[in-house]
Amino acid sequence: MEDLWREDDTTPGRIEAALRNMFIARHKEERAYVPARVMNMVVIADREFRGEVENRLQRVGRFHPSRLLLVLVDPGRTRLAASVRVGTVDAPKSGSISVGRERVSLLVGEKHLKKLDTILDPLVVTDLATMVWSPHGYPEAVDELRKLAQITLIDSQDEQDVERALLRADSLTDDTYVVDLAWLRSTPWRERVAAAFDSPRRRPDLKAISAVTVRHREDSLASGVLFCGWLASRLGWEPGPLSAGRGRWTGTAHTRRQDIKLTLEPVEMSSPGLAGVTIELANGQAMALDRSPGGLRAMRRDRDGTERAWTVMGASRGEGGILGEGVRQALLRDPTYRPALKSAEAMVV
Repeated sequence: MEDLWREDDTTPGRIEAALRNMFIARHKEERAYVPARVMNMVVIADREFRGEVENRLQRVGRFHPSRLLLVLVDPGRTRLAASVRVGTVDAPKSGSISVGRERVSLLVGEKHLKKLDTILDPLVVTDLATMVWSPHGYPEAVDELRKLAQITLIDSQDEQDVERALLRADSLTDDTYVVDLAWLRSTPWRERVAAAFDSPRRRPDLKAISAVTVRHREDSLASGVLFCGWLASRLGWEPGPLSAGRGRWTGTAHTRRQDIKLTLEPVEMSSPGLAGVTIELANGQAMALDRSPGGLRAMRRDRDGTERAWTVMGASRGEGGILGEGVRQALLRDPTYRPALKSAEAMVV
């Protein structure tokens, strides 16, 4: 159930009035109508890739934002066009509320990006967190919204230069809470590695780590570096610079007891992110996690060379749900990302 309003030559004030009037009309028709009030989400995208972005947003599922502001950039356009859709998630049932969602689509030119904060300010629900996501670049537009938004959704993998990607992420953390999809792709790996050393009997082994090897898709170096940065920040390692050679990145982290060799290896795989992690100890023990059907294949090698392997079921959320996880994380706070980011920067800058 959905109401629609559109205008080809409009203003932010007229769009805001349309939203308000549609809410009043819907409430009069349906007393059980209650608009969802959790988060504003601003998406800045190329007009020609609208279908791709909308397909990704559809997979967000139950994590869909309450009010979605889709800003479509059409180079050379001089007038602001807009459409507003107000509807309910499900058909109303007797005796229950009907949760509504609001979607505003804006068609803008490049000149509008310089005053995007002025355009969007009357369209966001006040007192709600606002997240901005720009999958096709437009960093100047994101910067214009720094005063309006509290959360920035990024994917460090989108930048070809990992150093530039991490520096950009660090810059955004000065003003907003950053949700990085490249970081979220390493979540299952970080959870499983932490669980492997969670036992009091295993915790002393953390100080004996001598080498870490991370296998990643070629375009997912950022995820691999952030994973190493997470280990360094949590275990008190001093990260050293990584250098590229022979198709891989290698470097060293330092502790008072010993140095830890770091290796990042690109491998062929269909989904972005990590393909495997191996952690070796100075006494010859090792543990490894690798992608496999049904979850992650785990391996542990004892000091005498004995190896055991098993499958960790349901360990990966999959790329299809990564955007939904990003929206969910926007309302949480992960205190480990920024320290990991700082350590990762030290490895590549």
